[in-house]
Amino acid sequence: MTEKKAVFFCSASSEIDPKYNQAAREVVRAACLAGYSIVSGGSFRGTMGVVCDTATQMGAKCYGVLPTFMKGMEYEGLTELTWTEDMAERKDKMREGASVAVALPGGIGTMDEFFETLVLAKLGKFDGRVAVLDYAGFFEPLRALLDHFVATGMLTPEDRARAEFASTPEELAKIF
Repeated sequence: MTEKKAVFFCSASSEIDPKYNQAAREVVRAACLAGYSIVSGGSFRGTMGVVCDTATQMGAKCYGVLPTFMKGMEYEGLTELTWTEDMAERKDKMREGASVAVALPGGIGTMDEFFETLVLAKLGKFDGRVAVLDYAGFFEPLRALLDHFVATGMLTPEDRARAEFASTPEELAKIF
């Protein structure tokens, strides 16, 4: 049987509202209960640390991917840590073998990972699902931007539909 992997794109900031980390815990818990191994940026910081904590507490395999310039930020309890030369290679390694990519509330790094994954899905280079946790309306502006792209002809409705939005952890858990 092939290992099921879910990759999580999320914040490395510890300055965010705790409700986003609680929502992340619930989503990761659901993925683990569905038999997924968890892949993240591999850091102990912010929501990345919460993702790793939850996966290890659930007894799931937890993979991390970090560029070498981030040495010292790695989460100690990872099942496996992969070092990369740069951020581009990091994103590729994080997606490797994943059947679902989940964007949790995060900043510009999360957006970089999300948009690149969505583009790769559009081009047929990522065949997993692309999900977004729009918890407490966090990603409402992103939804509006993608809808604007469709309205102006910059994105097809079919490619827009590749980004599956969920408003609650329970709703997002249905994709696992």
